[in-house]
Amino acid sequence: MAYISAFGIGSAAPTSNAAILPARMRKRLLVVAAATTWAMLSAATPVTRLDVQVDNLRSSKGMIRICLTADPDNFPACVDDAKALTRTLPASVHATSFSGLPQRGYALAIIHDENSNAKLDTIAGIPREGYGFSRNAAVRFGPPRFDAARFMLAGDAEMQQVKMRYIF
Repeated sequence: MAYISAFGIGSAAPTSNAAILPARMRKRLLVVAAATTWAMLSAATPVTRLDVQVDNLRSSKGMIRICLTADPDNFPACVDDAKALTRTLPASVHATSFSGLPQRGYALAIIHDENSNAKLDTIAGIPREGYGFSRNAAVRFGPPRFDAARFMLAGDAEMQQVKMRYIF
């Protein structure tokens, strides 16, 4: 009589240990399933780092305020975006990094808050302080759309160099 053991097909008659074989097989299947699940979960979401360099600041007064978002509906303000990442740096520091980011599309909005009042000062809607966007997206009659400033994070690390612009 042939039977299936944990190692293959055998031809000897089953012994009293035959009842243990199905338990061994279940245990091995459980170990293989657990290892496969762990491998799939650990590789499911690749992460990366974004380095941001801010150029063309006209002074080292005040603060640089940076907002990183993946939500087109909350760009460039990021006010209602709970997932947006922000940084506030002294204007004398021109670089920062965001680490552990999922690989996807993002956009940056940056202001040079020279008087440190935590907002972009304007006159009749025209910025009095510096501003910039990822990909150095063009500014026409208002801020650029998300798609114009959008860049993809894919790989170990990416860099965005943003040139600040001033109207006054």
